[in-house]
Amino acid sequence: MNSQKKSYDNKPLISIITVVYNGEKHLEETILSVINQTYDNIEYIIIDGGSTDGTLEIIKKYEDRIDYWVSERDGGIYDAMNKGIRLCKGEIIGIVNADDFIYLDTLAKVSSALQDQEVMFVYAKLDLLGEDGKFFKTIDSIGEEHIKYRVFKHMPFLHPTMFVKKSVYDQIGLFDTGYKLSADYDFTLKLVENGIKSKRLDFSTGVFRLGGQSGGVKSYIENHRLLLRHGVNPLFVYVNTAILLTKLFFRRLIKR
Repeated sequence: MNSQKKSYDNKPLISIITVVYNGEKHLEETILSVINQTYDNIEYIIIDGGSTDGTLEIIKKYEDRIDYWVSERDGGIYDAMNKGIRLCKGEIIGIVNADDFIYLDTLAKVSSALQDQEVMFVYAKLDLLGEDGKFFKTIDSIGEEHIKYRVFKHMPFLHPTMFVKKSVYDQIGLFDTGYKLSADYDFTLKLVENGIKSKRLDFSTGVFRLGGQSGGVKSYIENHRLLLRHGVNPLFVYVNTAILLTKLFFRRLIKR
């Protein structure tokens, strides 16, 4: 760690965590999006799960701009995120995974938005790239005005756009590694249930590439278990899961 970095009154230290495993395809773009930010009080941490491709060579190429990195086996993506959070020294924590990147002025805007002492995290819009690397569309978080109606049908905040004060993790805990695909959904529900004050940002913080593990049958089943655990009406949960699985079946059928 770089022990000389610290927070200033109007320029808090922002810790950024990148979790990666065999991510050589896009990792360099991710790293450059963090180290080239217009904001200059950043702590950058990379948690690698023991990559066997060219990931480590890319990390070493930029290690003079990385405050801490490690490469070792872990218990999955959320275990790696938790490892990174425990290492963070910043007042604000953001997670930028190895398939994604943030825009170069994002952290300056985030820092400004979190000057309000009552606001504990921010969330925003997100630009999606298709598997062909082309812009697909911009999506938005639900927002507080609709959360009570839609929170149990959709993840309330887009996790890649969230920047959270470290004290929030101290209050409600880290990611529950019992969930392999939906621990971020679980975490956002805890934010709502604990009344943690947030602020919506009216811009896209960066880019998320479509693909990955979530969105399939396993994800829907895990969400089903998660919603029951959070006390949602079982009838609603069973009906909602059935609808989602039916839609998935017909999407795959049409694709064939």
